[in-house]
Amino acid sequence: MIVVNTETLPGYRINEVKGLVQGNTIRAKHVGRDMMAGLKNLVGGELKGYTELLVEARRQALERMLAQAEQLGANAVVNVRFTTSAVTQGAAELYAYGTAVVVEEE
Repeated sequence: MIVVNTETLPGYRINEVKGLVQGNTIRAKHVGRDMMAGLKNLVGGELKGYTELLVEARRQALERMLAQAEQLGANAVVNVRFTTSAVTQGAAELYAYGTAVVVEEE
Protein backbone atom coordinates (compact mmCIF):
# COMPACT_ATOMS: atom_id res chain seq x y z
CA MET A 1 0.00 0.00 0.00
CA ILE A 2 1.38 3.39 -1.01
CA VAL A 3 0.77 6.14 1.56
CA VAL A 4 1.61 9.78 0.88
CA ASN A 5 0.65 13.19 2.19
CA THR A 6 0.48 14.67 -1.32
CA GLU A 7 -2.54 14.80 -3.62
CA THR A 8 -0.78 12.98 -6.45
CA LEU A 9 1.85 10.27 -6.90
CA PRO A 10 4.60 11.05 -9.41
CA GLY A 11 4.77 8.24 -11.96
CA TYR A 12 1.29 6.97 -11.12
CA ARG A 13 -2.18 7.69 -12.43
CA ILE A 14 -5.22 7.65 -10.14
CA ASN A 15 -7.82 5.46 -11.86
CA GLU A 16 -10.46 5.39 -9.16
CA VAL A 17 -11.25 7.23 -5.96
CA LYS A 18 -12.66 4.88 -3.33
CA GLY A 19 -13.36 7.57 -0.75
CA LEU A 20 -12.30 8.94 2.59
CA VAL A 21 -10.67 6.50 4.99
CA GLN A 22 -9.82 7.09 8.61
CA GLY A 23 -8.33 5.47 11.67
CA ASN A 24 -8.18 6.67 15.22
CA THR A 25 -7.18 5.75 18.72
CA ILE A 26 -7.75 7.37 22.09
CA ARG A 27 -4.94 7.11 24.60
CA ALA A 28 -4.86 7.98 28.28
CA LYS A 29 -1.83 9.18 30.16
CA HIS A 30 -0.08 6.76 32.50
CA VAL A 31 0.44 7.74 36.15
CA GLY A 32 4.11 6.70 36.02
CA ARG A 33 4.67 8.79 32.91
CA ASP A 34 2.97 11.75 34.56
CA MET A 35 5.32 11.54 37.53
CA MET A 36 8.38 11.42 35.27
CA ALA A 37 7.00 14.27 33.16
CA GLY A 38 6.60 16.36 36.30
CA LEU A 39 10.26 15.79 37.15
CA LYS A 40 11.32 16.65 33.59
CA ASN A 41 9.43 19.94 33.88
CA LEU A 42 11.87 20.89 36.64
CA VAL A 43 15.06 20.09 34.71
CA GLY A 44 13.90 20.25 31.08
CA GLY A 45 14.32 17.72 28.32
CA GLU A 46 12.30 15.38 26.16
CA LEU A 47 9.33 13.61 27.71
CA LYS A 48 10.25 10.22 26.25
CA GLY A 49 7.28 8.40 27.78
CA TYR A 50 4.88 10.72 25.98
CA THR A 51 6.91 10.55 22.77
CA GLU A 52 6.61 6.75 22.81
CA LEU A 53 2.88 7.01 23.57
CA LEU A 54 2.29 9.27 20.55
CA VAL A 55 4.46 7.16 18.23
CA GLU A 56 2.40 4.08 19.14
CA ALA A 57 -0.86 6.01 18.76
CA ARG A 58 0.13 7.27 15.27
CA ARG A 59 1.12 3.74 14.23
CA GLN A 60 -2.19 2.30 15.40
CA ALA A 61 -4.30 5.04 13.78
CA LEU A 62 -2.39 4.57 10.51
CA GLU A 63 -2.86 0.79 10.60
CA ARG A 64 -6.61 1.22 11.11
CA MET A 65 -6.83 3.70 8.23
CA LEU A 66 -4.92 1.33 5.92
CA ALA A 67 -7.14 -1.61 6.89
CA GLN A 68 -10.17 0.43 5.88
CA ALA A 69 -8.52 1.32 2.55
CA GLU A 70 -7.79 -2.36 1.87
CA GLN A 71 -11.42 -3.25 2.56
CA LEU A 72 -12.44 -0.74 -0.13
CA GLY A 73 -10.03 -2.31 -2.63
CA ALA A 74 -7.58 0.59 -2.73
CA ASN A 75 -3.87 0.19 -3.33
CA ALA A 76 -2.87 3.69 -2.18
CA VAL A 77 -3.95 6.46 0.18
CA VAL A 78 -3.21 10.04 -0.82
CA ASN A 79 -3.42 13.35 1.02
CA VAL A 80 -2.87 11.65 4.42
CA ARG A 81 -3.17 13.87 7.48
CA PHE A 82 -2.88 13.39 11.25
CA THR A 83 -4.67 15.40 13.89
CA THR A 84 -5.02 15.25 17.65
CA SER A 85 -7.66 16.44 20.05
CA ALA A 86 -8.27 16.30 23.78
CA VAL A 87 -11.14 13.99 24.64
CA THR A 88 -11.09 14.44 28.39
CA GLN A 89 -8.51 15.44 30.97
CA GLY A 90 -5.68 12.97 30.62
CA ALA A 91 -6.83 11.42 27.33
CA ALA A 92 -6.30 12.42 23.71
CA GLU A 93 -7.43 11.14 20.33
CA LEU A 94 -5.04 10.70 17.44
CA TYR A 95 -6.84 10.63 14.10
CA ALA A 96 -5.40 9.72 10.68
CA TYR A 97 -7.32 10.28 7.46
CA GLY A 98 -6.81 10.37 3.72
CA THR A 99 -8.33 9.46 0.37
CA ALA A 100 -8.25 5.81 -0.69
CA VAL A 101 -7.50 5.41 -4.39
CA VAL A 102 -6.59 2.84 -7.00
CA VAL A 103 -3.42 3.78 -8.87
CA GLU A 104 -1.35 2.29 -11.66
CA GLU A 105 2.08 3.13 -12.95
CA GLU A 106 2.13 5.39 -15.98
